[in-house]
Amino acid sequence: MSGDWGRIILQALITSLLSSAVIAGLVNVLFKRRTEQIAAEVKRQFEQELLRYRSTRTWSEQVLSELLGPIVMQLDRTGRAFARWQQRNAYIETKIMKVANETTMDLLLRKGHLIPPDLLDEAGRLVEHYDRWLEEYDRVRGGAEPQLDEPFVFAGPKGYPFPIDAEKKFKQRFEALWRELYEPHEIAV
Repeated sequence: MSGDWGRIILQALITSLLSSAVIAGLVNVLFKRRTEQIAAEVKRQFEQELLRYRSTRTWSEQVLSELLGPIVMQLDRTGRAFARWQQRNAYIETKIMKVANETTMDLLLRKGHLIPPDLLDEAGRLVEHYDRWLEEYDRVRGGAEPQLDEPFVFAGPKGYPFPIDAEKKFKQRFEALWRELYEPHEIAV
């Protein structure tokens, strides 16, 4: 009789072990499948964020290199030329001011898709000023007989002064974007 109990206990033990192994295997398969689903979702979200980051960074780099950088350099160039423009100076007027004004206006018009939305008003005011300045330049210096009695070509007295605040905002955006892209940043952990 004790042999029967031993077999019964052994059979129950084997059955329990086999049942436990089967249950453990099923739980393992379920956990593995769930872990793979979670890993796939995390990977998908990471790839989306990486794509969005790369897209945003690429746009920011284009804004900086193709629009803001060149415009800031032209604004700096004309500011320096204007500071030394004490009397009629054909070179400053035609080779620096006129060319820089045309170049800046052209950049704003050709690269309008890169203008950050919050700078659109400033860009419009710069274009308006340059349009009016070039119109005045053509009136005063253009044609067969330029008016040499006028020492300077200015659009300001005609109601279109240079928008200094627009220049300031463009320069501020250039500096902020440059810092965002190229200054070292500490990674928050």
